[in-house]
Amino acid sequence: MGLDIRWPIGLMFSLVGLLLTILGFATRGDAEMYKRSLDININLVWGIILLLFGAFMLVMALRKKDKTGAPGPQ
Repeated sequence: MGLDIRWPIGLMFSLVGLLLTILGFATRGDAEMYKRSLDININLVWGIILLLFGAFMLVMALRKKDKTGAPGPQ
């Protein structure tokens, strides 16, 4: 079976991270919105974290090596 779970996980986290990062940049001047989070733009912070994790999963999926043990061409 050739399903690698890192592809959908990486795509999902990258997409959600991108959306949160865009929202964080769009609302960074709204001080009232971030008053409850001690004036930390939590959307921007977690958007970047999720985007980095998603990118890491995608890179790991791209680096996957064939581990079937099948002999290569000779």
